[in-house]
Amino acid sequence: MTVRITPLPEQAAPLSGAGLGALATERGNLPLETVDVRAAITGLNGRVELSQGFRNPFDVPLEAVYIFPLPDRAAVTRMRMETADGTVEAALKERGRARADYQEAVAAGHRAALAEEDRPDVFTMQVGNIPPGERVTVRLTLDQPLPYEDGAATFRFPLVVAPRYIPGTALPDERAGDGIAADTDAVPDASRISPPVLLPGFPDPVRLSLEADIDPAGFPLGEIRSSLHVVAADTRGSGRTTVRLQPGERLDRDFVLRLAYGRPEQAAASVTLTPDAEGESGTFTLTVLPPSERCAPRPRDVVILLDRSGSMHGWKMVAARRAAARIVDTLTGRDRFAVLSFDDMVERPAGLDGGLSPATDRNRFRAVEHLAGLQARGGTELAAPLREGAALLDDAGRDRVLVLITDGQVGNEDQLLALIDPFLNGLRIHAVGIDQAVNAGFLGRLATAGQGRLELVESEDRLDEAMEHIHHRINAPLLTGLSLEWSGVRVEPGTLTPPRPGAVFPGVPLVVAGRYLRAADDCSLTVRAVTGEGAPWQCRAVVSRTEAGAATSVWARAHLRDLEDRYAVTGGRDLEQQIVETSLRFGVLCRFTAFVAIDDRTVAGDPAHRVVQPVESPAGWPPPAPPVAAASSHAMPAMPMAAPAGPLPPPPAGPAPLATPPRGLPPRLRRPRGPAPSPSVAAPSAPRPSPVPALVRQELNRLQELAAAARPERRRHLSDLRTRLLGLAQHARSDGLPADRLTALADALQAADDPAQQSRLDELWTLAVGELTAFLDEHTATPKPPRRPFWKKPS
Repeated sequence: MTVRITPLPEQAAPLSGAGLGALATERGNLPLETVDVRAAITGLNGRVELSQGFRNPFDVPLEAVYIFPLPDRAAVTRMRMETADGTVEAALKERGRARADYQEAVAAGHRAALAEEDRPDVFTMQVGNIPPGERVTVRLTLDQPLPYEDGAATFRFPLVVAPRYIPGTALPDERAGDGIAADTDAVPDASRISPPVLLPGFPDPVRLSLEADIDPAGFPLGEIRSSLHVVAADTRGSGRTTVRLQPGERLDRDFVLRLAYGRPEQAAASVTLTPDAEGESGTFTLTVLPPSERCAPRPRDVVILLDRSGSMHGWKMVAARRAAARIVDTLTGRDRFAVLSFDDMVERPAGLDGGLSPATDRNRFRAVEHLAGLQARGGTELAAPLREGAALLDDAGRDRVLVLITDGQVGNEDQLLALIDPFLNGLRIHAVGIDQAVNAGFLGRLATAGQGRLELVESEDRLDEAMEHIHHRINAPLLTGLSLEWSGVRVEPGTLTPPRPGAVFPGVPLVVAGRYLRAADDCSLTVRAVTGEGAPWQCRAVVSRTEAGAATSVWARAHLRDLEDRYAVTGGRDLEQQIVETSLRFGVLCRFTAFVAIDDRTVAGDPAHRVVQPVESPAGWPPPAPPVAAASSHAMPAMPMAAPAGPLPPPPAGPAPLATPPRGLPPRLRRPRGPAPSPSVAAPSAPRPSPVPALVRQELNRLQELAAAARPERRRHLSDLRTRLLGLAQHARSDGLPADRLTALADALQAADDPAQQSRLDELWTLAVGELTAFLDEHTATPKPPRRPFWKKPS
């Protein structure tokens, strides 16, 4: 059957050369129109309502698919679907049952929405049978804890799923999802975590709005910093502050808000009991503050793994080299170390190609010299260096530390966790995540498994601050071996999260949560541990009670993540069933359940047109390569877009494959999708010339094409051009090109959004043409004398 699919009259018109999925309409983008984030931050907890607005400008029903990120520690506790006919509350069900209900409803012509988790921080939303010309809004409610370290709490909300490197051999017979990557034996659900990526020039990005209402809740609140976005802050009485994102921002990087909370007066250990609405059971949350005493450093064995793959291009590679060099500089003559740089091969510094080397001045110089010459290339083959690095740390008589420096953009997270599990006894793993759209879910899981810390670096400006934190983390922890001695409390077995309470490091409170079955009014808790010097340490915790409901959902999310990580290593039907039962009992979404909302009204009869929402290329990444129509492959090592399909290259020489296959998604949850395209991996290549001048040329050509367009269209184009100029300026700086002209022009174009300055439209248009022309004059093969920037007066 052939179905005619066209835009509704006078509502949509494709733009040639505007990028994958680009469609300009009077009503916004296709199919995702708006993303709205509303956060209520109270102390060290945040409740977020995320709204995604979809609409259908076609003349047939639309099914929209959107692959999107959420904070990896957030608990999704509620979903609602709002249509023109009313609101439908979603039900949390076992994932296979939810999928069947959704597919049955769509086949029957009903509106429906399905939300699934594919990674701790990657989710898929499907909205079926959106009638022609109508809108559907899906709202998700989340509870998330705010990590508190070194006097600051961090609220991080990711906004784009970055392309991930997918290793392995393509599976020939079925696909798990709608993404561009082929499923492989190493990543059986790669097609569920690989949304298509927009090419440069997309004219009207999704309208993003974000607001955070901050209640310090007893903490002394100091400076509020937004490291990647420009925000406006409005302070009201009682210390409350509202932070709003400026209009016109794109969904291309994490939103990171740091709150300078002074440390309130509290005991060294405190425990909060949160009773359930019914019965005697509840959730406890223990917080242990780090002691002020510092112990003398012990001899250490330190292995540094540095990711030099293609996705580390630009400022990320510079930051990674600096981070690794700073760690090397902190080593003393009592320490031993190794530096392994990796992409699809593993390399060591010249002269340090054996096992662990003494941290002498000469050896540290060799390591820093090696780091200084590293450039981004190749694919993120993390298994071999992770295995090799862990195997080097085999001396139980010394502190054993593994530091991974990467953006974490890999798809085989479960495989890597299974790989490292046998080495975890006595090994401490720290992760340094460098990216503006970092894979914090995987890096957090790895650091938690290794009882270490995760430090996120979203910009070069934050690197020095982050390195101070890392310097303290790789030293011996202040407290280890924590144990809890309860009196008057019956703890539910197997509910402690993390299952093995981690170490206490300088500046970082340790948080442990669990479930209790009964708690007496006069209950008490004694926390015991061992100091870094081997002396016993104990503290009687201060017990309090609260009615705050978020504690239970936050504990449930963390506990589910622990169970899912165990499933990745061991598998088992019983463990899977335990995960499902826990998810349904506490109403928190996980990888084995899904939210499904179904409207009983019949609104469609024709087959639905299925559209997978393309996403922005992450900020700071090189522009994506054009997609190939015949087939798309998995994420490449050197570019954030799929490469032309082709046969897989032979695997690099190295250790044998894992004996334990990755668990991935259970086969009964996979759906046939036809033959999978064959993936390919780009070979390492020489550094490319900067693509920025060519992209500026595209912008200039577009301005010239639209010179005679209607004023509303020209105003919208200048408003959107401003956001693209900021991205181009960032690319230019990472490629070593001056970007002052681009950023100054972007600042000037803010006037396009000011209703009081609409009379300046022609002036702004002429300014944009002139400044882009001047930029090209200065950055061509035969440069002309530089023209004076408009913001500088003649001397």
